Amino acid sequence: MPSIVVSRTVSRNVRRLSEVHQPGFCSENIFSIDVEDWYHILQLHHGPCRADWASLPSRVEANFLRLLDLFGDRDIRVTCFFLGWIAKRFPHLVREAISRGHEIASHGHEHRLIFEMTQSEFLNDALYSRCLLEDLSGCPVRGYRAAGFSVIERTPWFFDKLIEASYEYDSSVFPTIRQHGGIRRAAREPHRVVCESGSLTEFPITIVSLYRTPVCLFGGGHLRLFPSWLIRKMARKVNAEGRPVIYYIHPREIDPSHPRLPMPVHRRFKCYVNLRSTEEKIASITNEFTFVTFYEFLNRYRHTLSVHHAPGSRPERLSRATQAGVS
Repeated sequence: MPSIVVSRTVSRNVRRLSEVHQPGFCSENIFSIDVEDWYHILQLHHGPCRADWASLPSRVEANFLRLLDLFGDRDIRVTCFFLGWIAKRFPHLVREAISRGHEIASHGHEHRLIFEMTQSEFLNDALYSRCLLEDLSGCPVRGYRAAGFSVIERTPWFFDKLIEASYEYDSSVFPTIRQHGGIRRAAREPHRVVCESGSLTEFPITIVSLYRTPVCLFGGGHLRLFPSWLIRKMARKVNAEGRPVIYYIHPREIDPSHPRLPMPVHRRFKCYVNLRSTEEKIASITNEFTFVTFYEFLNRYRHTLSVHHAPGSRPERLSRATQAGVS
């Protein structure tokens, strides 16, 4: 990816990374919110089923608005991946995010793992959530993120179905193995994915090598577990490699008093460690770096992205699509 220069006005609290600009340095990053509630934790043997969700006390409204306030104080626009079920129940949250200048994207409707759905089930879920969010927001919904980043090598149809559902970009690929899947050899940088039905842009979750081990320090349990100085140091390393850092957060992660679900000790630690310090950590990160939404980044740099062949697509299709100008 070529040199990136910050062109928007940033808050006085944000250090202008373009001032230390150097060849190959990426100075814009992306912060995202997966808008779901405290009970949307995947693959729990004793977790609440979908039929019970509406009867559980919700915490998403207050927590999501607190996150919007935190980002608003720093003049940062983020991408909000709304679970369709949440958006339908709390439509004013979608409109509030739009009114504050944030991007609306889809997190699916029913929070199901990709590898547990058929192709038609996934297509219907992705289509329904996009149409619902567009109706509520009055804006195009261009981006998608799978529950649990559950795109795996056994779901090569995923990209074709997203294109069929009229999405322009995705941020579901986790470029190492994790509990809900991941793809070990996936590209780490944003890139164009070409498949049988066309192409879209993939923003993989940011992975960094720590003591030769690929880890994501920029979302979930690792963001809460590791110290802020290390996360910021690794973020600078990623930027120096020419990649944007993609952060993700859930509203429940700034709410240490939310109800707990029964789960094994190791998962309980991962899900609930350091909830009290998450807000302070986000503030520390956002004070140092510059952020844009996924679509802002895509609009600026779509023609600089490398082109990759989607699993299961024919090589000649990649050649024709590249010649047609998808890159």
